[in-house]
Amino acid sequence: MAKKTVKITLVRSPIGTLPKHKLCLKGLGLKRMHQSVEVEDTPAVRGMITKIQYMLAVD
Repeated sequence: MAKKTVKITLVRSPIGTLPKHKLCLKGLGLKRMHQSVEVEDTPAVRGMITKIQYMLAVD
């Protein structure tokens, strides 16, 4: 059984954002602009995506 994943891309700079939002980016594995990562679809990841949704594009 394959695990479900979510592809997220950083589309807005984290400069000037709250420190907790920068920690969410780090937790998701995003470091630079226009970088895409695939993360496992869990409630914790969904919460981080919801918190910083203004900086991300979710596929």
